[in-house]
Amino acid sequence: MWDNPSPSTLTFVDLFCGAGGLSKGLELAGLDGICGLDWFLEATETYRRNFRHPCVYGDITREEVKALFYRTVEKELNGRRLNVIAGGFPCQGFSMAGHRIVDDPRNSLYKELLEIVQTLQPDFVICENVKGLRSMLKGAVEEKILSDFQQAGYRMNVATLMSADYYTPQKRERVIFIGNRIGCSNLHPAPLLTPNHYITTGETIGDLIDHPTDKGFNHVPTKHSKEMQEKIARCPEGQSLYKGYSDAWKKCPWNEPSCTIKENHGGVNLHPRLPRVLTAREMARLQSFPDSFIFQGSKSKQLVQIGNAVPPFLAKAIGLAIRKSYTSKEDMLL
Repeated sequence: MWDNPSPSTLTFVDLFCGAGGLSKGLELAGLDGICGLDWFLEATETYRRNFRHPCVYGDITREEVKALFYRTVEKELNGRRLNVIAGGFPCQGFSMAGHRIVDDPRNSLYKELLEIVQTLQPDFVICENVKGLRSMLKGAVEEKILSDFQQAGYRMNVATLMSADYYTPQKRERVIFIGNRIGCSNLHPAPLLTPNHYITTGETIGDLIDHPTDKGFNHVPTKHSKEMQEKIARCPEGQSLYKGYSDAWKKCPWNEPSCTIKENHGGVNLHPRLPRVLTAREMARLQSFPDSFIFQGSKSKQLVQIGNAVPPFLAKAIGLAIRKSYTSKEDMLL
């Protein structure tokens, strides 16, 4: 099923879609994209370049943007059922007073997701977030999300998934909430690889060492000073160039999956063999984006898009699990 999933009639929309890592993975799983939505201009340009379905650009908290999104979804569905709403909402706004999570303006994006789910009533909801969400406010944030969706009619389960388990050459952990309102089991994907079979950094980007600079391919190496090159060369694999940085300026190990790929205020991952930071294309490969997926905007904007993305192969595994949930319910009804 992994290598050649059959096409599916299942439909999805992607909120806070960014460049489209989650959408790409769901498409790879055979699902049919309906619409994306994001307020990062260059990311929406990337999304529109790489998908046939539309992407609404704008602030989801603005009523006119939401209205355009609803109209677009209705038009694209053309009478079909909406099966999945997916989205990775920011989580910085959760705070607590006494024993209660209080309202915070930064929580508005989570609330918008909940409102859109309640309005469109999809069969399934997929929420993606950082691993740290599970321990925020001693677990109260996770409990609130589960409770809120329960009240909205969705029985929801949560798990922390390792991207490397699903053919992604990167040790990136993400929290995935899956919920449904149609009586299916919420199936998180089982690991497909064991650690001794993980895809390595070297296997993934080794052929790009001698690849010429190619702007159209998002492969433009950064030019560093001689002093900086020497500093990068001395940095051991798996460690950061600067003390105090846990993820930024970190050198990816050659014979293991990469450390987490991210853009952190200009700090990006170091190449294990060359005295420079990774190019956008190298980062995209370590995120499991296909080479045909081209990112728009300046190089710095490309790096942010790639670092923020859900690895498509992780999303593909989730999409296949959703399909299995439907199949399992159909089998129960036979």
